[in-house]
Amino acid sequence: MRLDEEINTLLRDVPDFPKPGILFKDITPLLSNPLVRRRVVQGVASHFASANIHALAAVEARGFIFGSLIAQELNIPFIPVRKAGKLPFKKITEEYALEYGKASIEMHTDAFPSGCRVLLHDDLLATGGTATAAGHLVQHLGGVVAGYSFIINLSFLPGEELLKERFKINPHYLVKF
Repeated sequence: MRLDEEINTLLRDVPDFPKPGILFKDITPLLSNPLVRRRVVQGVASHFASANIHALAAVEARGFIFGSLIAQELNIPFIPVRKAGKLPFKKITEEYALEYGKASIEMHTDAFPSGCRVLLHDDLLATGGTATAAGHLVQHLGGVVAGYSFIINLSFLPGEELLKERFKINPHYLVKF
């Protein structure tokens, strides 16, 4: 079976979460399958293996799960991008709109050296708000957004087009809805 088909069989739809009208794509069943989980990590890592990536930044919380595994597979540093108020050191903050509200994310000011080529990872691409905010954090610190990685792309929402427009990057994803 193709990897995208395997992933699709392991996703769970949760209606009306986190609020009415939202169909949440739950990756928990995927996490419980070590074979497919490993294939996801290897699939993303192999896609970016020759892209001269220096570090991987992943967005809290579900992005951390695969982000740290992908960084390990690529043998590069892992950078946490956290919700506001969670990082203990000097940080920068970026506010953004979600499909169901507003939020802020932060990154430590010493997360990477200037000129660092950073791969940004999250589990799901929807409106592109979180991914764009993370990209702005990388740029603000003098880094280069070298790529975007997602497990799921909700292509009926504008996230993919937003990243192409703002960062001139075709995001990489494994499953498209």
